[in-house]
Amino acid sequence: MAGEKDKGKGGGKPAAGGQPKGGAAAKGKRTKDSAPVNTEPRNFTRPKDYTPRMKSHYEAVVRKALAEKFGYANPMQVPRLDKIVINMGVGEAVNDRKIVDHAASDLALISGQKPVVTRARTSVSTFKLREGMPIGAKVTLRGARMYEFIDRFVTIALPRVKDFRGLNPKSFDGRGNYACGIKEHIIFPEVDYDKAVEQGVLGMDVIICTTATTDDEARELLRGFNVPFRK
Repeated sequence: MAGEKDKGKGGGKPAAGGQPKGGAAAKGKRTKDSAPVNTEPRNFTRPKDYTPRMKSHYEAVVRKALAEKFGYANPMQVPRLDKIVINMGVGEAVNDRKIVDHAASDLALISGQKPVVTRARTSVSTFKLREGMPIGAKVTLRGARMYEFIDRFVTIALPRVKDFRGLNPKSFDGRGNYACGIKEHIIFPEVDYDKAVEQGVLGMDVIICTTATTDDEARELLRGFNVPFRK
């Protein structure tokens, strides 16, 4: 009788895998045999000697070609890229706030940088727009991310545009800055196509700012980066 009582106090038979029922494995806790679960976000750091491909191309090829064509006396006069601004305006966000979150998440995947949510400055009753309401997202790229984006934009994204015949060579503002519009942001391979189609395909504006003083200099600079202008 004593042996049967001791056996009843033992908690029953062990579960599969050698763990008793209701133990650490059943509660989802880490055990000695289970692998650790990493819940921290991955941080990718660039090597110290890393240089973007387009930046190396500019320093080795484009800068010399511009200096020879325009005859700059000072090397600091040679035009270069200053920054790239990507803007997504979402008018449908007036009725659904989730569209702005969708635009911001996709823009972060495209640019590799956390975007800023833009808000309405004034209220417009006709469009049911209130001051401070989120209506889009934008991001400003400089340095290595700027060169990486223009590399992917020219070599990967633009060739995926339907019936693409080149960019408009006249879309300069007179001070060396170029702007172009993209109707579908799904041309970037970072975006999940099925998810984007389900939630709605968005458009975007890409503004390339340079240090050039004239449109001709800026146009030659972008041609050095293989930007496909329409002839």
